[in-house]
This record gives sequence, C-alpha cells and structure tokens, in this order.
Amino acid sequence: MFDLFSWSHILILLAVALVVVGPKDLPKLMHMVGKWAGKARGMANEFKKSFDDMARQSELDELRKEIEDLKSHQSITDLESDLNKPLETVDPAIDIGPEPRAGEFAITDTAPPPVLTATEPSRQ
Repeated sequence: MFDLFSWSHILILLAVALVVVGPKDLPKLMHMVGKWAGKARGMANEFKKSFDDMARQSELDELRKEIEDLKSHQSITDLESDLNKPLETVDPAIDIGPEPRAGEFAITDTAPPPVLTATEPSRQ
C-alpha cells in the first residue's frame, strides 16, 4: 500500500498535516482519509469482481458453444457406430514392411514349424 512513499516521507507528511490542520482536527482528517481509502479499495474490489465475472461468463459461453458443436456433429454417436463395426480383414496385397534382419523374427498369425534336432528321432 505504501510502495509510493517511504516511512520518512510518511512522517514528514504527518508532521505537515499536524501543522496545517492542527492537532484538534487531525483525527477527523485521518478518519476521513481512511473512509476514502476504504471506498476506493471497495470500488477496486468490485471492479475486479465484475471483470472476473465477465471472464467466467465468456469461458462458459465458449464451453456451451463447444458442447453445441459436439451435439450438432454427433461425434459421440459416430464413435459408437465405429466401435460397433466388425473388424475388417487385412488385405494380403498390403505391404507390411521390409523383411526382418538377422536375429529378428517376422510377426505372423501361424505358429512356426517344429524344428527337428539330431538327437530326437523323426516322427514321420
């Protein structure tokens, strides 16, 4: 509140006010200044509150507009219908990428053929 004046400035102003106004009327003057400061602070708080209310109202208007846009586009029903569609089969003509390098395995839907070792007898 007293960012504009230092304590020495305030003491000088009080001393001048004491000399100019007089010791008898100084409490009345200080009371009047306090009332003015209170009214100014109240007006500033009221302005701030009204500005915050306007900002909140504009945010609510934007949210209402977004909700109306979502309702008009019916994106939720489109999403539900997309989720209920059966899965499409994969076209084998689609390129799935390069061959795996050494040490990598290709991902397939079938199990790999069994590997026969020399110690196991063949099951033919």
